[in-house]
Amino acid sequence: MELRHLQHFVAVAEDQHFTRAAERLLVSQSGLSASIRALERELRAPLFVRTTRRVTLTEAGRALLAEAERILAQVKAAHEAVAAVQGVVRGTLSVGTEQCIAGVHVAGLLAAFRRRHPDVEIRLRQTGSGALGEEVAAGRLDLAFAYRTQADTDQLRCVPLATEPMYVLCHPDHRLTRAAAALVPEDLAGEVFVDFHPDWGPRRATDAAFVEAGVRRTVALEVNDVHSLLDLVGENLGVAVVPRHFRHKREALTALPLKDTGEAAYETVALLPAPDATSPAARALMALLEAGEA
Repeated sequence: MELRHLQHFVAVAEDQHFTRAAERLLVSQSGLSASIRALERELRAPLFVRTTRRVTLTEAGRALLAEAERILAQVKAAHEAVAAVQGVVRGTLSVGTEQCIAGVHVAGLLAAFRRRHPDVEIRLRQTGSGALGEEVAAGRLDLAFAYRTQADTDQLRCVPLATEPMYVLCHPDHRLTRAAAALVPEDLAGEVFVDFHPDWGPRRATDAAFVEAGVRRTVALEVNDVHSLLDLVGENLGVAVVPRHFRHKREALTALPLKDTGEAAYETVALLPAPDATSPAARALMALLEAGEA
């Protein structure tokens, strides 16, 4: 089994399209198809269901994908480990992050990394914390900055970044602005809520806080970016419960602390593989973070 066959297979699985995968890999479509057929012959199983518009994985293909990603990640780590012994950090640094993560200025950190390691190609992916954890564990990301979703495992470890209390954002004309300096979840019963999709860290922290308090809430306005959330609250269409640092993003809004949420809090972490699987580039990035570069 050749590594290029596995690389070709993973590319087709990710793009679900032979033409797009061939363009990304800079190979001919016929050569890519021949590579996949050779792999299927060797494994004696079809890996894809092919249609005129897309390709999807068979059961055998799904089983191979996880192993292929693991093998390719180990090969990449081996190359980078040898380079690190020679005093060189090179290759690719794949980073994942949520929006507006607390405890790290991602853009500044990546800029500092690039100044020190210009030969490393930086790739960035933004999505929810659950997906980020899965991608780090699968080797598709070197590390990610996310909301703490689980304890350390054999495949994933958490390095604490920051812990923040939650605040309620509302329009200055909203009834809650006449309340005391702090609110409790019971004060928000019956409110219209603006919030992020369920995989985002602030949403998970808010859901946990209301479950802890035994207060039911319904998210009527669901968004996937910070500006849309602030705009909706700014138009008095609902209230939002967000981490403390969000209160500075729109000074015209009223921000009130949310108390009595038990142990529920917004805690951010850096998600990394096990130490022996962490790439030299990821270690270099974490060293910059720990040194206060961002």
